[in-house]
Amino acid sequence: MGNGETRVRGLAARAGGWSARHRWAAVGIWVLFVVLAMGLGSAAGRVDVKNSEQMKGETHTAARIIEDAGIDEPSSETVLIQAKDAGLKATDAEFRAAVTAVVEAVEGTGQVTDVVTPYETETISKDGRSALVQFDMRGEAETAGERVEPVLNAVEKVQKEHGSLRIEQIGGASMMKTFDDAFGDDFQKAEYSAVPVALGILLIAFGALVAALLPVLLAITAIMATMGLMGVVSHVVPMTDAANSVMLLVGMAVGVDYCLFYLRREREEREAGRDPRTALRIAAATSGRAIVVSGITVCVAMAGMLFTGIAEFEAMGLASLMVVAVAMVGSVTVLPALLSLLGERVEKGRLPFLRRRRNGGSGESRFWTAVLRGVLAKPVLSVVVAAGALLAVAAPALGMKTQNLTLDQEFGDSLPIVQTYNRVNEAFPGGSEPAEVVVKADDINAPEVKAALADFRERAISSGASRGPVEIKLHDAQNIAFVYVPLVGGSDQDTAGASLEKLRDEVRPATLGEVDGVEAPITGQVAGNKDFNDQLVGSVVPVFAFVVVFAFLLMLLSFRSLTIAVTSIVLNLLSVGAAYGILVAVFQHGWGASLVGAEGVGAIITWLPLFLFVILFGLSMDYHVFVVSRIREARLRGRTTKDAIQHGVVTTAGVVTSAAVIMVAVFAIFGTLSMQSMKQMGVGLAAAVLIDATIIRGVLLPAVMALLGERNWYLPTWLNRLPDLTHDESSEAVAAASGQGETQPLRV
Repeated sequence: MGNGETRVRGLAARAGGWSARHRWAAVGIWVLFVVLAMGLGSAAGRVDVKNSEQMKGETHTAARIIEDAGIDEPSSETVLIQAKDAGLKATDAEFRAAVTAVVEAVEGTGQVTDVVTPYETETISKDGRSALVQFDMRGEAETAGERVEPVLNAVEKVQKEHGSLRIEQIGGASMMKTFDDAFGDDFQKAEYSAVPVALGILLIAFGALVAALLPVLLAITAIMATMGLMGVVSHVVPMTDAANSVMLLVGMAVGVDYCLFYLRREREEREAGRDPRTALRIAAATSGRAIVVSGITVCVAMAGMLFTGIAEFEAMGLASLMVVAVAMVGSVTVLPALLSLLGERVEKGRLPFLRRRRNGGSGESRFWTAVLRGVLAKPVLSVVVAAGALLAVAAPALGMKTQNLTLDQEFGDSLPIVQTYNRVNEAFPGGSEPAEVVVKADDINAPEVKAALADFRERAISSGASRGPVEIKLHDAQNIAFVYVPLVGGSDQDTAGASLEKLRDEVRPATLGEVDGVEAPITGQVAGNKDFNDQLVGSVVPVFAFVVVFAFLLMLLSFRSLTIAVTSIVLNLLSVGAAYGILVAVFQHGWGASLVGAEGVGAIITWLPLFLFVILFGLSMDYHVFVVSRIREARLRGRTTKDAIQHGVVTTAGVVTSAAVIMVAVFAIFGTLSMQSMKQMGVGLAAAVLIDATIIRGVLLPAVMALLGERNWYLPTWLNRLPDLTHDESSEAVAAASGQGETQPLRV
């Protein structure tokens, strides 16, 4: 290596240089890494989050007691028998005959156990028109959905024989099967369609099949390697299916983006007349460095999820962090090797109907050149208009209401089982989602314990928390009792939550709480939602603080500018705020909801704001780092700040637009899914990325930087002691190091 080459510093530049010189070794190491990661993951197997690890609070305590006792709670099912005619009552002979027919039908399948009639459990509605037959599915609850079909068919047959009655089944197993049949393929379709969508957009962007395939292949191999690593890591931090889906989403987005940044810069330099070797070295020293800075920033943002204390979020954060790290490493190591191996063949498979655009090798966008001319001519007006528009879009977020969506909010009323759920809740408030008190005692049959259980049952109803019936199931061998309390409020979460608080704060202390040695955590759907919300709300401040502070420090160290660090945080928060505003407007207020095939459900699902903040803050940094790196590079080459802004934005506009279109398209796929929560996530992500790549990066960022002028590069003297992580070189400096020029880089 010549003496000049040693001047090109930085991890990305060195990695790219080594990779280009040892291309077969670099490709071989990458392939070996992917194969080893997948092999180790397959051998280790994936450990999933246990119920007892899902959350903190009483829900966690109850799950731990059940788990430690070795009790496998079965999947419970209910058959609603309801008279269509107000004159027909549950005590009439015809109604009783239907109850008997249902009991015989479900028992005849051999799939159920512990069948009880409404006459035994007193599960008859106040108006006498509705009653419940209850039973448990045999076998494990997790797989009950696979065995419930014969039972559903048996109940349906009884319905056909009793036209004057409504006979419908609902429960964990039947809902699992119904939703799997209706929506089970949704995620798979979304995940599979992301690849062809990304490939199609890249084909348009590059106009050549080989160039378009490279980013997609690298993203896929990064995802495959991460899947393997997730299996290994899950033995320390258990994983979930949701973490896998989010990892695929993030992996495809950043994997393609990073390669796109690198590949476009390499092509641009070759079009400008550089030889392939120099073009690669320039791409490594410039775009490669931007990828490393961006990747580390995204990883830091994803790490914020580890501070939630919620196992699902911790798994999603770690999985996302890993796929970003793997994609980043692959982009700055194996991609230069592949480009070196392919050379001009990267242009193979050129599509005849896509004319390759050349602008003298500048790579400048005519559209953004025109936009930038106006922005830089009137930066104050541009800031006022753009910031004002975004603040107006963000304004609805001030009234954001979050809650866990009910079944009809999540899926609408298109599925019959959702209507059954509503009918059960109307006739038996809270009956479909009762609170479950897990009572653990030294001796569950001790007189004082039995008296406390009886007292709890009586007070649960007299306090107004439940209308009954309160059911108690004893597990003598384990000294545990399960108490099922239908909550007043049913599917009305606010009322049901108030009923839960009565049980926890008033009824329990006065009854079970009076007996020494008794544990009685209250769990169930409503309790789980409350504990989840409490945990989430408590983690908002530490997560926000961690992500913002560390992103700020990374920007400060990477650009050696206090101004750039501050503006990057402010602009990112503005794009996140705008995304929140759109979510609230569409899904809470229902403005334009029909345009995205959604309904205004009156609330945003609880977990989404924090999840979106972490994901968007990370992904927004992608574009910010890439654009600002190009501006700073132009400034290092001696351009004025205004010229550097113009050059930096217009030369990156094409690649940022392509990257954003891919992200928007991939995220928008999730907006087409049937579940409202997935629609909210898809629309929120797609809208935020679109705003970020256009208004923020194309208008606000250049306008703000133009107003700041030389103050963009301000670093207080007392901060000069900070580590210098700039390690960048202008393209001229790299070319000079390769013997193609003599321009020296300007240190700012």
